[in-house]
Formats: sequence, structure tokens, C-alpha cells
Amino acid sequence: MATSAADHGRRKPGHHLPAIRPTWCCSFGVDLHSTELRPAGAPHRPKPPSAAAASSHGGSPSPGSKIGLGLIASRRMLSPGRVSPIDSEPPVVEFDSEPLDPSAKERRLSSVAESKDGASSREKVTDVKMRLMGRDGDCLVLELDAQVLCKHSSVFARMVAGSRKKVSDGEAHSPMIEVSGLRDFRVFKDTIELMYEKDAMKWLMNAGVSRAIEILEVSFSIMFDRGATTCLKYLGAVPWNESEEEKLQSLFARCTFDEAVSQDILARLYPQEPTLSGDLALKLIQSISNGTNNNARKELQSLVNGILSTSSIYQKDTAGLNKESVYNICYSCLNSLVELFKEASGKITMDQKAAVKEEKPLVERIARQVENLNWQLGLLIDKQMADDFVGLWANQKELVKMHERASPLVRYELSRISATLFMGMGSGKLHCNGEKRLSMFDAWFRPLLKDFSWLRRCPKGLDMRVLEETLGQALLTLTLKEQHSLFMVWFEVFSGQGKECPNLSNAFQVWWRRSFSRAADHS
Repeated sequence: MATSAADHGRRKPGHHLPAIRPTWCCSFGVDLHSTELRPAGAPHRPKPPSAAAASSHGGSPSPGSKIGLGLIASRRMLSPGRVSPIDSEPPVVEFDSEPLDPSAKERRLSSVAESKDGASSREKVTDVKMRLMGRDGDCLVLELDAQVLCKHSSVFARMVAGSRKKVSDGEAHSPMIEVSGLRDFRVFKDTIELMYEKDAMKWLMNAGVSRAIEILEVSFSIMFDRGATTCLKYLGAVPWNESEEEKLQSLFARCTFDEAVSQDILARLYPQEPTLSGDLALKLIQSISNGTNNNARKELQSLVNGILSTSSIYQKDTAGLNKESVYNICYSCLNSLVELFKEASGKITMDQKAAVKEEKPLVERIARQVENLNWQLGLLIDKQMADDFVGLWANQKELVKMHERASPLVRYELSRISATLFMGMGSGKLHCNGEKRLSMFDAWFRPLLKDFSWLRRCPKGLDMRVLEETLGQALLTLTLKEQHSLFMVWFEVFSGQGKECPNLSNAFQVWWRRSFSRAADHS
């Protein structure tokens, strides 16, 4: 589409005019040989209500509307839901506005257009008609100032020139331009109204974000540079909801705007520097593990869980977490836990105790490190990276020895980690080889039986019934010979402690049937 030198002079440096093609990116298309705009066939999207939409067909004009306060000559209204036949003089939508002070109306009109001698002239500011046709058959006719249209849009300038030529050639009685096939002609009318506004930014503030995005698209399509620039500045300074953000992304994918004006919006829509989500997630995990406020830690743990979950809509990075880096954080917490149990067992000297800056009680510090490890273990299980943690925990010989001598008040915290691992293996979420599973049972099965009553009294979110069921299922993943020795240990403890010990009766029956009943049948 050819553009005059004046059009180029009006545009800011770096602004690229859209290439001419039969179909426009807006809700209408243009025939290069006529003054009509045709629809592009884009899918319909519902428009949220806004202050600007109130000035559309069947309602009153928006506050400060220049069009509704004197730019419509005829004042007849189409019945809602009924389309009147369009003849040579099509019907005009009436705007039902309340009576205004005559002096105020005169000031309003003089702000739109003035004749050369300074007097407002209705005949001179409404010298062209624009007919807007919706896809549903609705029609809206605006009587406008051709000078305003030509000044703000090179597209309208060519259409007005073509309509005047038809009048001079005797093909039409009066200048008329038509835009047909619009998804929502109310947005188009609002865009025209914006041309008359001196304070366009204030008008957009009343209209809202969703309407501003729609006006931005129309402004781009009709080459209304001032309207597009104002919309971009407004949208760059206000917050968006998720739906509005998606509409902006879709619009920016189809249209190219002046980079100097749209850079704030682009910086909010797309990251300017590539950042791996996994690296940032590690910093978050480390920060939470070092935190001391329990309530804040739980809140942030829940937040990170939702972001890093494999089913999360936010987890789009295929690389994900770096396994080695997560385990380094686990090693740090595990070493801190060992040192705390040394302190609890009296293996730390007075000088070493004086060097400890923590003012929290020892029990609380132990519980915090256990919570860290359990949370990190949950993340590893969700990412299918927890198999090495089974071997790591099974090899904590020093902790197992200190567990035997520690107070039940602190030692049961270790069994909380063991319980998480057993539940993962028994539920099928944690996969590891038979050697690791056996070493895990050899190291921590007896301590768990010993601490089960404490876990029941203070579960801290642990589902004890699920623990009993999955512990038995995990035990059944061992060989029958290995199950035999471990079930004998459980049988002895359960016969003495009863409900203070997990009930593995169902798993015991399965083992017995597999070991003896099936063996007898086989013989």
C-alpha cells in the first residue's frame, strides 16, 4: 500500500509500516480499489465490558464522548436485535445522552473542530459519513470531520479522497465511507472517538486494559499512529491479568510496533536475557533451606513445590533441576544434622559449643534440618531423582549409632526421613535396585519400629495409615529370604508393643502365602 511522504514524516524513527496485503490483521480487510474495508476472518473473541463499550449501539456514549455530543446528525435508533434495511440513506444509531448545558456543549464542539474564523460550525465538522457494519448485521453510521480522519489515518485519507471523487463523478450524493464485516464495531467507534480526544491517556484509563488492547489493534490496522502510541504507553504502565497478557502476546506476535514505545511491554512479556529456571530454582531451594522463620519456610516451600511440580503449568524447562546441585544442598543439610546429633550426644566440646551462633533450642534446630531433607527428598522423588538418596541415607552409620543413644525427643526425627523413603518405595514413586532397598531396611527398619509411637504422637503431617501400608509393600519388594528375617524382627517387636508398632499383618500374610502355600502347591 503506497504511503505519502507526509505519512513517513509523521511516523517515529524505527516504525515500520505494515506491508499491504488483501487481509488485515484487524477485524476487517481492505479492497485496494474501493473505499470499503472487508473482514479478515479472524475468530471472534468476546469483549469484556468497559466504560468505552457503554457508548456503543443501544447505550449512552462514554463520558466525554465527542461523537455522541454533536457529531451524529440524525437521532434515530435501531431497535435492539433488529436490523433495518440499509437504503441510500442508512439509519443512524441514536445516543441517548442527558441534556447538557448549552455553553458546555458549545465548548465541547469547539474543542473538536473550528472554522477558520474561529466559530464552531456543525456543517463544517461533519462533512463525511462513516458506516460501520458488524458481522451480526448491526449498523452504525457516524457523521465525522474528514479533516480529523485524514490527519490521523492515511488509510482514512485515501478512503475519504475516493468517496469525494465518487461525489464529483456523480456516483454518490454525499461522501460516504464504509467499514464492513467488523467483529465488534464498538471498538472501531471507540478508536475513531480517540482521534477527537485531547487527553487520550485519560480516556484509556476510563476504558480499561482490555479495551485499550483492542483499540491498539485497530489503531495499528488503520495506521492511527497517535492512538497506537498512546495505547502502548498506557499498557506499559498498568498491570495486566493473565487473559490480557495472552491477548497482548497474540497481538505482538502478529504486529510490529515502534520499538522505542513498546520496549516496556516487550520487556514484561519476554525475558531479555536467557535464564535457566533450574538455576534459579536451586537458589530458591538453598534460600529456603537456610531460612529460620518456620511459617515463612512452609509458605515458600509450598510455593516452590507448585512451581517445580512435574504437573505444574509453570514447569516448561525441559532441562529442569540439576541433580548434582540438588544433592549438594542435601549433603550440606545432612552434615549439619550429623553435627547437631553430635551436640545432642555430648560429643562436641565446650569450645565448639561456644562457636555455635544459633540461639534456637537444639530440638528445634534438628527438626528444621530434618524438614529441609524431607522437603528436598520430596522434590527429588517428584523428579525421579531420589534413587541415590536411598543409598546416601542407608550409609549413615554414624547417625544410626547416635540414634541408639539419643533421647526419643530428637531421635524420632531421623525416622521421619526413613518413613518418607519407605513410603516412596512402597508406593512405587521411588525406584532403586534391590541392594539399596535391602541396605535401607538393614539400617533403618529397626529404628523406625522403635520410633513409631513417637511418630504417631507427633506426625507433623505424616499419614500413619499410609505409612503402615506402604512400609509393608516396600518390604515385599525384597527377596523372600530377606523378607523372612525382617518379618521375624517385626513379629517380635509387635508382640511386645502392639499398637506402638506398625501393623504389617497384611504384608506378613502375603509373605507367608508366597513362601509356604505356593511352595507346597509347586511341590
